[in-house]
Amino acid sequence: MDIADFFDTFFEEAEELLSDMEQHLLELDVDDPDSEQLNAIFRAAHSIKGGAGTFGFTVLQKTTHILENLLDYARKGELTLRADLVDTFLEAKDIMHEQLDAYRSEEEPNQEAFERICQTLQQIALDEIGQQLDGPTIPAAEPKAAPTPVPSENDAEANSNNAEASSNGHLLVALLNVEDKDRILLVEELEQLGEVQSQSGDAKRYEVVLKSSDSADDIEAVMCFIIEPDQIEITAVEGVATEPAPAEPEASTPAAPAPQAPAESTASKASAPKPAAKEKPKKAAAESSSIRVSVDKVDQIINLVGELIITQSMLDQTVSDLEDQSVGNASLQNGMSLLQRNARDLQEAVMSIRMIPMEFVFSRFPRVVRDTAGKLGKEIELITEGKSTELDKSLVERITDPLTHLVRNSLDHGVEMPDVREAIGKPRVGKLTLSARHQGGNILIEVRDDGAGMDRERLLAKARENGLNVSDTMSDEEVFQLIFAPGFSTANEVTDVSGRGVGMDVVKRNIQSMGGRVEIQSKLGEGTNTRIVLPLTLAILDGMSIKVGGETFILPLSTVLESLQPAKDDMYAMAGDDVVIKVRDEYLPVIAIHEVLNVENAITDPTKSIAVIVQGEGRRYAMLVDELIGQQQVVVKNLEDNYRKVPGISAATILGDGSVALILDITGLHRLSRYKKEAGKKVVNNQNLSSFKEAEPS
Repeated sequence: MDIADFFDTFFEEAEELLSDMEQHLLELDVDDPDSEQLNAIFRAAHSIKGGAGTFGFTVLQKTTHILENLLDYARKGELTLRADLVDTFLEAKDIMHEQLDAYRSEEEPNQEAFERICQTLQQIALDEIGQQLDGPTIPAAEPKAAPTPVPSENDAEANSNNAEASSNGHLLVALLNVEDKDRILLVEELEQLGEVQSQSGDAKRYEVVLKSSDSADDIEAVMCFIIEPDQIEITAVEGVATEPAPAEPEASTPAAPAPQAPAESTASKASAPKPAAKEKPKKAAAESSSIRVSVDKVDQIINLVGELIITQSMLDQTVSDLEDQSVGNASLQNGMSLLQRNARDLQEAVMSIRMIPMEFVFSRFPRVVRDTAGKLGKEIELITEGKSTELDKSLVERITDPLTHLVRNSLDHGVEMPDVREAIGKPRVGKLTLSARHQGGNILIEVRDDGAGMDRERLLAKARENGLNVSDTMSDEEVFQLIFAPGFSTANEVTDVSGRGVGMDVVKRNIQSMGGRVEIQSKLGEGTNTRIVLPLTLAILDGMSIKVGGETFILPLSTVLESLQPAKDDMYAMAGDDVVIKVRDEYLPVIAIHEVLNVENAITDPTKSIAVIVQGEGRRYAMLVDELIGQQQVVVKNLEDNYRKVPGISAATILGDGSVALILDITGLHRLSRYKKEAGKKVVNNQNLSSFKEAEPS
């Protein structure tokens, strides 16, 4: 097996380590730094450096090496931390992330950024410690190494411990309690790292004498991708050990650990005990309880379970038909009932695999808030609630960008400057809250601030300036939705953060593409709450089955508010062939599904139809249907991938009788209805329109 086969594992683990490093740096109290946090930051850099050196990612290795040395001074108390130094460490972390992405894409990292951060870190060392760090100040560009390992630059601690080993290059590698299949793989990897001189032992302890130019740390880093750290012992030995067995009693004898044993001792490890040594067993236990699985494999399982649910529905329908014919069988019915329960449990279990805590999203925002507040000169306290609330992985990946824009918008337009807040009796430090919670089949994500709130009159005035069709009778909710209009901005000047009127319309469009909606609540002088309502997953949908003519459609249950029987006195004809229905003093546009989708044999008299009140894009509509069948959970099939994009239709599903039902897109149907009206189509036929009253003036 080639060492390149472990690249993906290294990339994933390095991503996690960089994320942990950023989180610890953001939480670090520079006035009273926690030693455990400093050690955790150092360990993250040390682990990335070792892996990068092993896999030949030289630029990443050297960047991490110079940062690691500076962090070492900080954790030893020889470097006094300040906010600006933490900012530089965060910048170094960002550059390391860019370098990691470059290697993942098989490209060379940005040499200019590499040299700049090395110079910056070296300058800090000279200014604060009075000496230059181990590592080049301005490293020369190096070509990307082949997948074979290259020697890494070791820190002072490793150099001291490996002094004797580097002179002859011989290491005794002991594998403890390793299964045969893993042992074979490990020995193959060791053969790529150097020349295997000899090997012997059993499953409990297997020893390999390796002649290699790589350090013990780098060799251990490679092996840790296969087994746990506590299953590895690496010892420097003199010359070529033809009989490694005598070293076994020494290495395995349960003697008290000697403090800093000399490097020439055959019983001592090539690397002195690291600060993380005591935590390794705990880490190993956590890692052994989980496995990494490709998202594509999980999606394949979900699709198969979806097919199983459809098949179960078909069988259930068949059994129901048999009961209608009085040919039912008790054992068959019991079996179907058991199958239904098991299929539902299996569906929920498989879907939970894709569910990820919102903590993965929220963890990105301490850095966003810190950087944005710094640019704006504001003091912000970030509060997160409901981090354990779970959301489908596909939605987690897509919600991050809209949330980032909403957060930056709250910081720029919402929270006042510290002096302004103090002058009006508010604390200098503004509060920004990110929260998530489940509500029915949806997840509610909120971005709340205690800032100035939205000025209704100012929004209306700005909308008129932009040529938008607005009126003073609009509800607060409708006025607040104006900020999502393309090109709309209330900023007095353009800044690095906002002011161009670009972004909020994209936020709304992206959230709607996920089957969600955005709601805004605001009170002048007290703050703003922007709420995002999303389905928990895009693979399964709670829907309302409706009948129009001979067709069955599915309405997303999250959009359905109520249903009612329209009365003639509540229907009004508007100019331009529009029809509205009055529901509790609110006039709602009427959408006749049979007209919009050209469904034959449907009820055409609105007063004999059922009006389903739905909500989309912050507006309410009345959809005319023939019959309500009931609620059911359906497996969503992507229509665009399997056929093509259809206006007014978001997806499709397969019903229990094997027929296909289309899942309606509320906002898409409204747009399609408007388009047909402009093209001369009628929502209801003329004979019904003539019987309606003229609309009451609003």
